Amino acid sequence: MNDEHPEERGTPIGRRVFLGTLALGAVGVVAAPPLQRGLEAFLGGAADKDPTGLTGLLPNGGGFRYYSVASSVPRKDAGSYRLTVDGLVDRPTTYTLDDLKALPQTRMVRDVQCVTGWRVPDTPFEGVRLSRLLDAARVRPTAKAIRFTCFDGTYTESLTLSQARRADVLVALRMQDKDLGHSHGGPVRLYVAPMYFYKSAKWLSGITVTDEVRPGYWEKRGYDVDAWVGRSNGRDDAPTS
Repeated sequence: MNDEHPEERGTPIGRRVFLGTLALGAVGVVAAPPLQRGLEAFLGGAADKDPTGLTGLLPNGGGFRYYSVASSVPRKDAGSYRLTVDGLVDRPTTYTLDDLKALPQTRMVRDVQCVTGWRVPDTPFEGVRLSRLLDAARVRPTAKAIRFTCFDGTYTESLTLSQARRADVLVALRMQDKDLGHSHGGPVRLYVAPMYFYKSAKWLSGITVTDEVRPGYWEKRGYDVDAWVGRSNGRDDAPTS
């Protein structure tokens, strides 16, 4: 997931943004929840303008870090957002945000574990089970995997078909009991509860059913394709589900 690593770029961050970010990071440690929400919004906005990824080194009030592998990401809302389901299916479909909200929603609470080591406990996610969208599309017998694409234009991810059909894999619309904001991958992201967070692709725009697993962005750079928490990438973290 784009939440995993900052892209390496050479342009220096502005001194004012950097010092302001450090100051707000210190405040966030002791601030009341309203100030923490403000800090989260600030860091999300600063990350969009930070070509170095330094803002990603500071946790916000919720413990997450903001990373993207693209230099900029367009913003989508209910009027402009679209999610396509295509590939080896009999019924290719395009969903609006309202279409997804109208489907039955599943809520789950799990720890979020990043492969770089940080963990956010007891994080609520809510959305549509991916298996529901696959069933509606009528997946063909030759299908074996899913490829996910994102409207940042860069990030991709993958799951086997059996992994994608798990009950704890969501096309998520809400996180921490509020609509997904842009910095957290909104308005729609993938959420794969039992895997490291790079599998939970932000800014989800495409679900393509394929005949083989096609490694995603970080997997092409050495990360495990099967990213079970505590059983992959050489880590022994406690499982998230």
